[in-house]
Amino acid sequence: MVASKGPLDGIIVLDLSRILAGPTCTQALGDLGATIIKIEHPERGDDTRTWGPPFATDADGQATDLSSYFMCANRNKLSVAVDIATPEGQDMIRQIAARADILIENFKPGGLEKYGLDHGSMLTAYPQLIHCSVSGFGHTGPNREKPGYDLMAQGYSGIMSLTGEADGAPVKVAVGIADVMTGMYASVGILAALRHRDQTGEGQHIDLSLVDASLAWMINEGVAHLTTGQPRPRRGHQHATIVPYQTFACSDGFVLIAVGNDLQYTRFCDFLGRPDLADNPEFATNSARVVNRETLIPQLEALVATHTQADVVEGLEARKVPVGPVNTVEQAFASDQAKARDMRIDMPKDGIDRGGVELIGNPLKFSATPVTYRRPPPHLGEDTQAVLDWLAGKRETPEV
Repeated sequence: MVASKGPLDGIIVLDLSRILAGPTCTQALGDLGATIIKIEHPERGDDTRTWGPPFATDADGQATDLSSYFMCANRNKLSVAVDIATPEGQDMIRQIAARADILIENFKPGGLEKYGLDHGSMLTAYPQLIHCSVSGFGHTGPNREKPGYDLMAQGYSGIMSLTGEADGAPVKVAVGIADVMTGMYASVGILAALRHRDQTGEGQHIDLSLVDASLAWMINEGVAHLTTGQPRPRRGHQHATIVPYQTFACSDGFVLIAVGNDLQYTRFCDFLGRPDLADNPEFATNSARVVNRETLIPQLEALVATHTQADVVEGLEARKVPVGPVNTVEQAFASDQAKARDMRIDMPKDGIDRGGVELIGNPLKFSATPVTYRRPPPHLGEDTQAVLDWLAGKRETPEV
């Protein structure tokens, strides 16, 4: 723990979001020092509190309301139990909004209008506010009324059509990548709007959708389709426009080999004892290898399979050819690299059997304003009284 809260110290975020996209954004802002006031229904809380097992357990070994899913995106936040369907709850939201810099929510378009908490109403009342709305399809377009979930966004955007083996079924990315990427775009948009607000005093509405974000991160495959007008096939673990760039089976495991240029390819062939595969004009350049991959790849696979994983890694690293293992999740977080980069962190928390919770660290490494881990994921409503006292003028800040 460090004393300084970070570059966003003093920024207050009213967080009406739940599940993953919005919470990913607000956790990132919280790590940078912002005070995050997370609003949760007094009985249900964030949906992800029940998305388990696994759960953090109490001293008696009983499951708490801290599922691993909830904890992954909700550190550095204050949990305030408020029912926004009631006049009292709406009044409390407005009191917080009057003091806040940022409001983020992921209600369906129009879902907050009945409470008078929609972006139009809020920006009229608090013109300095940055109001970020996250939804499945956005606030415009023919699908604006449809609910949005990560799975649907992965399917709608086309990413699932590219994921999986060439002769298999479409496969979703194992984690909620559409939610996470939307949260990252939200962070970027909010920080840009914050700079504009600080320069002009003008807040604004940010309309962000899971599907738009997912279409945006189709990047090279998406632009390849727009360039050619042709469908993009699934290629399993192979790359669309770099060959070889894929998983290879060794005699005792798997390796990843990423040949990014022709010189690396020549070195790769030298390791395999087949310099002729580099001299052959059908394979000598990356463009030629992409065209002739169906002929080349089986030959490379057969050659790599005669080596152990350790031999391939050692041999290619010595030749400066990008190579690496296919780690399990356990191996990745147990690695010396993850430890050296503080990508697994422990946060003390009272009432938890281990004395705290273990979380994934923030990847941002600042030289002057490092991220901070000030508060472990909260139990439902544990900070309600502190925020009420702050609103009543009994304390200077809602965050201790």
